[in-house]
Amino acid sequence: MTAHATGTVVRSLWWAVRTGGEPPFDTAHPKIYYPARPEGTDAERLTGVIPPDPGGAPYPVVLFCSGVNVGQDAYRTFAAGLAARGFVVVTFDRVGELFGGQVGITPGVDLEAARPGVYGTRPTCPAIGAVLASLEGVDLLKGMLDLDRVALGGHSAGGTVALQSARFLPGVRACFAYGAHTMVATMLGWPAGTVLPAQVDGPVLLGVGTRDGVIMGSSDRYGQDAVPGAAADPVSRTFHEGLSGPDDLLAVLPGANHFALADPADPTAARAFLDLAAEGDPAAARRAFTDLVAAFLRAHLRGEDAVPDADPALVRLSRR
Repeated sequence: MTAHATGTVVRSLWWAVRTGGEPPFDTAHPKIYYPARPEGTDAERLTGVIPPDPGGAPYPVVLFCSGVNVGQDAYRTFAAGLAARGFVVVTFDRVGELFGGQVGITPGVDLEAARPGVYGTRPTCPAIGAVLASLEGVDLLKGMLDLDRVALGGHSAGGTVALQSARFLPGVRACFAYGAHTMVATMLGWPAGTVLPAQVDGPVLLGVGTRDGVIMGSSDRYGQDAVPGAAADPVSRTFHEGLSGPDDLLAVLPGANHFALADPADPTAARAFLDLAAEGDPAAARRAFTDLVAAFLRAHLRGEDAVPDADPALVRLSRR
């Protein structure tokens, strides 16, 4: 049982949902974090199941997509921190096909939906809709979820598919991403240096660390080096060229790296070997971004006067 600084007890449960594709790569396994209210019953003692706290229900839902080959448990600290602030937060593991016939953890990308002439007509990540729809079947949370107030978030490639898919999914009112952007690979047929418009009908919060070695190590995919005068940071380019909402925010975390949200980062998987060493306290950077996302979501999902702000030593915040 985990009680957070807010005084809220956060618990979690697991679920499963078919996401399409050929078995065995056709199933996602979500983990759902929720504010709980322990009652001290024998049922709790014997099963470990603690009911949700009805005091804040129905809770807005936050669906968070992992980066490629980053297991969802790496985001447990981040997800539980948001749940403690009055949200039901969903992460998920889905093993499926990656580029080049490889297999790994991925939210899944419909590559055809990301090609010229098709992009902007449907989500690039079909699994997101399947996971959201499945939540109505979770008996423990019946009546506890407000699926008309949803935020999509993600890290790295998970953040990219969230930005490319949000407006096609019912109930999505806001979007956030860390270490993610909408620059697109030239292999899909786009001109070098293309920044695609985000598919989000609502405010967006983008986060990036100044020590993000993974994004820098991937720039050749997008042909950015071939564009004279292009900004070096694809996340900043996405903020300025791919977004246009009046409430959009860009959060730059000095000293943070690509895996700042992962607690801990797994050196045996993904592309952590490309990342730069963090400068400063990674836990402080993660807390600062969690606090910022929570304030952003309270404002745009709960309608509270929670103006996003941040310690300038930890986050440099740009507004429209």
